[in-house]
Amino acid sequence: MTMAKRDTYTPESLLAVAVGVFNERGYDGTSMEHLSKAAGISKSSIYHHVKGKEELLRLAISRALDELFAVLDEPGATGGPAVDRLQYVTRRTVEVLMAELPYVTLLLRVRGNTGTERWAMERRREFDHRVAELLKQAAADGDLRADVDARLATRLLFGMINSVVEWYRPDHGGAATSEEVADAVVRTAFDGLRTDR
Repeated sequence: MTMAKRDTYTPESLLAVAVGVFNERGYDGTSMEHLSKAAGISKSSIYHHVKGKEELLRLAISRALDELFAVLDEPGATGGPAVDRLQYVTRRTVEVLMAELPYVTLLLRVRGNTGTERWAMERRREFDHRVAELLKQAAADGDLRADVDARLATRLLFGMINSVVEWYRPDHGGAATSEEVADAVVRTAFDGLRTDR
């Protein structure tokens, strides 16, 4: 990561640098020295903003989780048939993932080695469970195929959505827009899951 030279840092700009370093080196492989070099500021300047790198990790992961959970409270996720709500949540999850790509990438890479990582994994499971409940309800309503196990379908759906962090690069020329990727995910998933009713 290139060294940024700045006289002052805001908590938000410091967080963006930290997320970049965590994603590049891994959280466990990142030291405060790495963060200070990437930010172009002293370690003591970092400690002026945060207690340490785990606080930066929690702030970054919270940003991703807050955005994802907010989707579940949007009108399109709370009203109407379960299949329509599931489709809405799928689309919006892809859009959030792409809008918050570095933060969601970090969230998806945590492994449970720290208290913050274990908290993040529990929150991810809670999000997954809420979406799985929508999928189960849509299947019970007869709107999704009964011959595909709901838990398996949920895992496959999240596998497709979460894979975006591995291949999507918005800075490459000709990269698909978030709307194009969301459309493709929704069509691919729901053309295979919906019944012919």
